[in-house]
Amino acid sequence: MRFVITHAQFRSVLAAGAALLFVAVAPAGAEDVKIGIVDVEQAITATDEGKAAREELERKIREAEAQLQPMADQFKAMAQEVEAKQFVLSEDAMRQKQLEAAELRNKIENRQREIKGQLEVDRERLIGPLREKLTAIILDLGRKEGYSLILARGTPGVMYTREALDITDQVVKAFNGQD
Repeated sequence: MRFVITHAQFRSVLAAGAALLFVAVAPAGAEDVKIGIVDVEQAITATDEGKAAREELERKIREAEAQLQPMADQFKAMAQEVEAKQFVLSEDAMRQKQLEAAELRNKIENRQREIKGQLEVDRERLIGPLREKLTAIILDLGRKEGYSLILARGTPGVMYTREALDITDQVVKAFNGQD
């Protein structure tokens, strides 16, 4: 059996291990360890730019649904027609209707995959730069405020954190230029 670990999993495990090692090895007489926790997704969606990005993504989702709706309605009408005429149509005509319905279903599924892929690209285009800016703000905040360690909420290995350690609101204010 072969064990495979992705780069992201390796980085997460490495970060959690380093955090545990850092806290465990810190000498008793050393300066106090200051730890912060940031909910990155919450921070992104709470920023002004994040809200605008989310609204744009929601608009794109609505547009995509509007593109698919006529095809879905057509498929539903075809299915109802096949159901209603199943005892009236000849075997060949019935097979032809079923093939047309299957072809339309395939078109719908292909279009859904295309739209999903495009929405993923749009999401990364909109959210990626925000994530980078947020990371820079977190690093700057860590240096200025004297944090020894700042972890992302939900990082593997982090099972519990006190709410008092959460600095997400502080990061959002800095992101929005309020701090």
